[in-house]
Amino acid sequence: MKYNKVLENIKTYEAGKPIELVVREFGIAAEDVVKLASNENPIGTSPAVKQAIIDNAGKAHLYPDDSMFELKDALAKKYKVNENNIIIGAGSDQVLEFIARAVLDETSSVLMSAVTFAMYEIYAKQMGAKIYRTASYEHRYDEFIEAYRMHKPKIIYLCTPNNPTGDATSKEEVLKIIHAVDKDTLIVVDGAYMEYAAAKESKYAMEPNDILAYPNVIYLGTFSKAYGLGGMRVGYGIADAEMINQIYKMRPPFNISSLSLAAAIAACKDESFVVESIALHQEQIKRYETFAKDQGFEYIESYTNFITYVFSEQRDSTKIADALLKRGVIIRNLASYGMNAIRITIGTQRQNDIFFKHFLEVIA
Repeated sequence: MKYNKVLENIKTYEAGKPIELVVREFGIAAEDVVKLASNENPIGTSPAVKQAIIDNAGKAHLYPDDSMFELKDALAKKYKVNENNIIIGAGSDQVLEFIARAVLDETSSVLMSAVTFAMYEIYAKQMGAKIYRTASYEHRYDEFIEAYRMHKPKIIYLCTPNNPTGDATSKEEVLKIIHAVDKDTLIVVDGAYMEYAAAKESKYAMEPNDILAYPNVIYLGTFSKAYGLGGMRVGYGIADAEMINQIYKMRPPFNISSLSLAAAIAACKDESFVVESIALHQEQIKRYETFAKDQGFEYIESYTNFITYVFSEQRDSTKIADALLKRGVIIRNLASYGMNAIRITIGTQRQNDIFFKHFLEVIA
């Protein structure tokens, strides 16, 4: 059996380890496992979402409304855009896939920062495109524009706040990059964690309306983080109507489930839950910052619902991650990104207490 040659250079995306795996491999009771690896919402999801899932469970045998009118209407009102500016995906990463398939081929290339969301590279490589990266994980204007002028990529990915590092790029800097790029280059502004950045500091806050006037820019958002719908897989893209019209041709019918659609509609209408989630996060992340300072190691200033600890040569992120895993604490090792670092989702007070206890024992 022969497979497409592009697959030879693609690494399988490694998602955060599930609780079930730790239970099987290490014999730890599920209730004793703390998962702080996948940037899920630690307080779960809105009561309105749970009720919507219950109310719609009896319709599971029916296909969802493929127009997704009610969800698009809720998003349109939230962001003050039109329904024809919106495309819905099974997570925002499915919209990334649509974009790659609509724009890229084996003659094209993409540009991204040195350390950023792995699926940008994977989807581009699936289309045979070349990958170019800047020298820094931060989205620095000079580095992006120098690389852009040298390589003329078809897509530029701007992940702000950035995953897996947690840093953010100001709206001013993002718009500066957009202005310096010609209209034949598609720019993806990935705002999966934007709710956290906007709550922390206004200069990092971006909304779809900030970029809607540019026909070559698309804004991505998700319900997986602040809204607590990681398991339902709903994301969206917002852009000029012509771009959405073209990307829509890549979308399969019924690409999110009936229950996911109902959950997202309810979540979009319950902003109070998002406010509550972010308030918990802002309270608890201070503990991680103080802990790092007290222990004398570096962390990256975070505008997300996670924090990245960066270690010197005296410590090894892989050994630390493996030791924590055996104790039932799941975090994300960033060695595969070329960083001697770990990424920790900010959990509840109890989850964070458990992390600090085990982490102190491990690094000792």
